Amino acid sequence: MEHFIPLSVPNFEGNEKKYVDDAMDSTFVSTVGSYTTKMEESLEKFLNVPNVAVCQSGTAALHLSLVEAGIKPGDVVLVPPLTFIAAVNPVKYQFAKPVFIDCDDSFCMDPIKLKSFCETQCVFDGKTLKFKDKIVKAIVVVHVFGNMADMESIMDTADKYRLKVIEDATEALGTRYTEGKYNGRYAGTMGDFGAFSFNGNKIITTGGGGAVTANNPKTVDHLRYLSTQAKDDPHYYIHHEIGYNYRMTNLQAALGVAQMEELPDFIERKHRNYDIYAEQFRDFEFASLRPFRKGTYSNEWFYSLEINRDKINATMREIITSLQDQNVGTRAIWGLINEQIPYQGEETYQLEKAPYYANRILNIPTSTNLTKDDIVYVVETIKKLLKELAGNKE
Repeated sequence: MEHFIPLSVPNFEGNEKKYVDDAMDSTFVSTVGSYTTKMEESLEKFLNVPNVAVCQSGTAALHLSLVEAGIKPGDVVLVPPLTFIAAVNPVKYQFAKPVFIDCDDSFCMDPIKLKSFCETQCVFDGKTLKFKDKIVKAIVVVHVFGNMADMESIMDTADKYRLKVIEDATEALGTRYTEGKYNGRYAGTMGDFGAFSFNGNKIITTGGGGAVTANNPKTVDHLRYLSTQAKDDPHYYIHHEIGYNYRMTNLQAALGVAQMEELPDFIERKHRNYDIYAEQFRDFEFASLRPFRKGTYSNEWFYSLEINRDKINATMREIITSLQDQNVGTRAIWGLINEQIPYQGEETYQLEKAPYYANRILNIPTSTNLTKDDIVYVVETIKKLLKELAGNKE
């Protein structure tokens, strides 16, 4: 393969240039303009929710959610260890305390261990859940790689212990349930808050950008207000609350409106490419492609290849760099957040599967503009390398 096959790149095949040029011609390029409203309306229609506020990033969406949820210094927020660190950093912005709960085989928070932590490690007086005398206020649930978490079980625990649920759906725009209590509901629309990201590697992009929704439309209005510096009087610049410069720009939104038009097709391409990968890796003894949760329609944003550690002992860095030399872009899943320097010493609970998968999962190319020839080359290159590494082990 003469060209490099990257891990995940944006796809601009529609009206992106037309709408961005239009926004530029209007001179409304900052946080005021028609495209910010159009982007919100597109998301509302797609997600079937009454109100969405667009903002600068998925991180901003999560931070606004924690602020609105009333997270204060010293409060406890239950979080996952196996995800991108941006899902947990906003907890620190609020000077709150993260407690890391293990994942299940979907890479998402384990609802059984979440329930067990609340039952066995905390004290509940009927109104307030406490862990070591600190109030447990919220749960951050990440739908990892577009794989839906077990929201029915998680919401049952949250309701019982009066915990706010913040859905990090930054990787899961378009993922929805197809059966059960939440049949038809999209990731990010079941908890108290839902956060989305449109970073350059996501299924749609605005370059940088995000969005936030909530189970109460008036709450979203307040989130939008906070994202625009909490301005109460446009003439005299009166502010009654601490606000943030978190509003999405009109230029970003123009790009996003065009991307939203293509989103259904992008998801279909993700499914088609996943199926090709699955067939190509079928019965391969040195690695296997991980599935997505049954009972859901996932956006299948990222594909995860599980390395057989009984036969391959090379490090992920060795695997990634070897593949890069052969024009295939891959990455390790993530370093566990609780092992990162800013989080060392924070509380964890029964971390077993998170470290297991952190040592085994390799993310492989997943762009929506992949060709079948690209995928076949990726698979053949990975298979050849892993067979060589297995032979070296013997």
